Amino acid sequence: MKKFWTSCILCVLAFTILCCNMQSAEQCYAEQSDIDITSKSAILMEYDSGDVLFSKDAEQHLPVASMVKMMTILISLEELDEENVALDTKITTTENASSMGGSQVFLDPYVDYTFEDLLKSVIMASANDASVALAEYFNGNENAFTNRMNRKAKELGMTDTHYANCTGLPAPEQYSSAKDTAIVLKEILKHEIYHKYSTIWMDELTHPSGRTTELVNTNRLIRYFQGCDGGKTGSTNEAGCCLGASAKRGNMRLISVIVGAPNSKTRFNESASLLNYGFSNFESEKLVDSDVAIARLPIIKGKTEETDVFANESFSAVVKKGDKLGFEVCVETNKAVKAPSKVGDVVGKAVVTRNGNLVKEIPIVVKENIKPRSYIETTHTVLGKW
Repeated sequence: MKKFWTSCILCVLAFTILCCNMQSAEQCYAEQSDIDITSKSAILMEYDSGDVLFSKDAEQHLPVASMVKMMTILISLEELDEENVALDTKITTTENASSMGGSQVFLDPYVDYTFEDLLKSVIMASANDASVALAEYFNGNENAFTNRMNRKAKELGMTDTHYANCTGLPAPEQYSSAKDTAIVLKEILKHEIYHKYSTIWMDELTHPSGRTTELVNTNRLIRYFQGCDGGKTGSTNEAGCCLGASAKRGNMRLISVIVGAPNSKTRFNESASLLNYGFSNFESEKLVDSDVAIARLPIIKGKTEETDVFANESFSAVVKKGDKLGFEVCVETNKAVKAPSKVGDVVGKAVVTRNGNLVKEIPIVVKENIKPRSYIETTHTVLGKW
């Protein structure tokens, strides 16, 4: 018996889309003449596929100022997901955290703030003092947390980044790139609770003493650019003006990163230009949806007779408007699922091709634990069919 048999459950998904070679994101780059970017470095990335739609020196090692805090935010969100901290967890500040210069929310030392207030202060107001307070809470001190940031960057494939602190304050050995910044922003955007704070334009922080600090979102595209719901600014003399931003319109989300703009106005204008270019010229189509059953298979010797199976991950294609290219998704599965099986067991694969060329192979998995029939249940089943 062959391990797999092919049933073209999903075949010939043809649609009108813009496309470059799907096997190489580098070929998705727009012509440099299409967009006038004066900043040192820039990138435009489609969120679902990770395809790069525009790039200017996107792997160049540069200081990125407070965009470094994206990694601080990401680790904090992951700690929240893992239930190592709650929104109402009290975090005691230190003299070191409260003494941070630059952008800050003027934390008092040796008092308790909630994790939510500190996280919101970093996301909205790019607060250096709140960033260090979070770093000290999670790893004891900023240096240990920074080492963790670098490990996480390596895990995400950020090969053009080295962190020296959790704030983005100038440090000779600290650098990143537009491409790596887009990678970490993409990870942040996976956390729904992030948008609860990233979309707030104005708020205030009430300190334990009763005084208040006004919080204003440093990313003004939140207010003025249609669909923008996240991002992070950065600005130092060394880095210039920087901005990572994300916007969603319809079923497509884009990420733009600007590094080394000569002034704040330029970073916002050039980020908006990149996002407008992407939405005007590209569209995204979901070819495989991990939330929709891709096949229904019989179960051998199980308590139930059939089970739905799913693609292990979704897959979208981003392509250029007006181009007509045919995609094909074929499903190869086992003839049946054998009991016992557990969540995540692979029972096949979805094969995405374009014009006969392999684009992607996605495992097909079981999403429920399947228990075997007991001896008595098996006997009853046999007798019932006799």
